[in-house]
Amino acid sequence: MSSVERFIVVLLFDGVDLLDVTGPPEVFALLRRETDDATGYHVVLAAETMDPVTTSAGVRVLPDLTFREAATRAIDTLMVPGSVEVDDQRRVRALTDPTVVRWVQTLAGRARRIASVCVGAHLLAAAGLLDGKRATTHWSTARQLAAEHPSIEVDADPIFIRDHDVWTGAGITACLDLSLALVAEDFGEAVALRIARQLVMYLKRPSGQSQFSVPIEPTSTTRRMDELRHHITRHLADRLTVADLAEHAHVSERQLTRIFKTELGTTPAAYLESARVEAARNRLESTDDTLERVATACGFHTTDTLIRAFRRKLDTTPTEYRNRFRHSA
Repeated sequence: MSSVERFIVVLLFDGVDLLDVTGPPEVFALLRRETDDATGYHVVLAAETMDPVTTSAGVRVLPDLTFREAATRAIDTLMVPGSVEVDDQRRVRALTDPTVVRWVQTLAGRARRIASVCVGAHLLAAAGLLDGKRATTHWSTARQLAAEHPSIEVDADPIFIRDHDVWTGAGITACLDLSLALVAEDFGEAVALRIARQLVMYLKRPSGQSQFSVPIEPTSTTRRMDELRHHITRHLADRLTVADLAEHAHVSERQLTRIFKTELGTTPAAYLESARVEAARNRLESTDDTLERVATACGFHTTDTLIRAFRRKLDTTPTEYRNRFRHSA
């Protein structure tokens, strides 16, 4: 291994999500193809022993070295994937094995930077590496992360977040976006863009890109909230206000705010804006509608309001979003 190569350790343990483990190395491997020199990454998989590890997909993976051996090395990047369990009601819960958590703590002390993939953020949190930091994880376990670690500022919207030398990624495929961001930091945006094209990702998504759409947020637990959400979807073009929604639900505005906070973890106004942004995203991706028509159809009414909402929610503009994600005819 060349001395200029960056040593990357990806953790392995029973039940780990397979794509969390294999996705980042695929991105890093493409670096050599896109550069003219010998610099790059040396990626290894580390586990407690050298025995094969069975992933959540049932595929067995062989480690390259043990945690103990990795702890003797200077690590450039420690990548921590995650694992979950799903109950009979399809509720997802992130798992944190105490032994893996201890090794995360040890190996983090040897690493220049740390990155979690998907629900791997729960392992970083259990190791105390996210205390006082802003972090993300897969939307399905974001509430669990916030409830178990109140000292962490959990933001379930971005596809990845960087807080100093700690990076956290969101959904499973967001591991590719996170890995591209690491490449961009190390070798520049131009190289990362070429890798993104090799992956047929067209362009790298910015970290502010939302990881989930409104329809797949956690489901409501009451029929009244389900009906209200459907009402919002059907009337996005109308000038809905919190007062309108409260009247439709036959509750006071204060009670409506409490219901939204309990059921969805947000406010009525924030949810309404998210629903409108989601509808606008779909139109920008799939139609040639002008910004004026998109704004009117989605309830923003003016392009300025549409642009401000996109900047708040996605840290981009509608035009930039369309240029990145417009579906080819």
